[in-house]
Amino acid sequence: MEIKNYSSSASGFILLGLSSNPQLEKPLFAIFLTMYLVTVVGNVLIILAIHSDSRLHTPMYFFLSNLSFIDICFVTVIMPKTLVNLLSETKTISYVGCLVQMYFFMAFGNTDSYLLASMAIDRLVAICDPFHYDVVMNLRRCLLMLLGSCTISHLHSLLRVLLMSRLSFCASHVIKHFFCDTQPVLKLSCSDTSFSQIVVMTETLAVIVTPFLCILFSYMRIIITVLRIPSAAGKWKAFSTCSSHLTVVALFYGSVIYVYFRPLSMYSVVKDRVATVMFTVVTPMLNPFIYSLRNKDMKRGLGKLRDKIHS
Repeated sequence: MEIKNYSSSASGFILLGLSSNPQLEKPLFAIFLTMYLVTVVGNVLIILAIHSDSRLHTPMYFFLSNLSFIDICFVTVIMPKTLVNLLSETKTISYVGCLVQMYFFMAFGNTDSYLLASMAIDRLVAICDPFHYDVVMNLRRCLLMLLGSCTISHLHSLLRVLLMSRLSFCASHVIKHFFCDTQPVLKLSCSDTSFSQIVVMTETLAVIVTPFLCILFSYMRIIITVLRIPSAAGKWKAFSTCSSHLTVVALFYGSVIYVYFRPLSMYSVVKDRVATVMFTVVTPMLNPFIYSLRNKDMKRGLGKLRDKIHS
């Protein structure tokens, strides 16, 4: 069989999807449509509750409302196209569409990561230096942290997409994934991808590990401070303010590290697909529940929002 280069700009890719079994497509469509709707509605409610309750106008909830907004954008980059492909026989995506999806997926995903780090810093200041909390975590600083999160993430995405756009592709253009991610697309290239793999791994380490280390450092400081609190009730109260954030961090980074911090030779279609679903769909869906079920302030805010809607 003759293998030839084709013009990627004129040709598209075929997304293998969530499953290669046609009989599972309609059940998967129903499941993921439900998850997508729950994600959007849940995060919209979090945003509305925070903005409608003046007592929630604090740095912690400022970052949480922005995290909810980014989560909606993050899952919307992937899910609509995935749902359409589950009901379609062609399952194609254009070359430009693939690069655009890859760009925004990485941009919103990395912004999520930096916002989680910003929330960890907020908890660090609140617990370790409560008397200077209002001064340190002022609105201007919070806005700068948000702007920095978005800027770094979009620059990272731009560099990655420019790198991917320089690759050439051969006869096989079936992406063994349900969206355009770096590793599955690299697998299709007939160019020498060794340099690209090194750049991708190095850049990923820099962009993802930096906020992760920031979170680890923040919680090490928090643990040391909390252990010095003499009363058990005081310790529990301090830890309880961090439990929701720690749960989300564990879900998000656990799956991200599994997917991206391995060489291309260790890439596994099925295992990576499951892990990717965890941080692209499951985590954004669970965030509203995690942050509201054990949070009295959020419960009160959601109650006030419900009363406003009813009235």
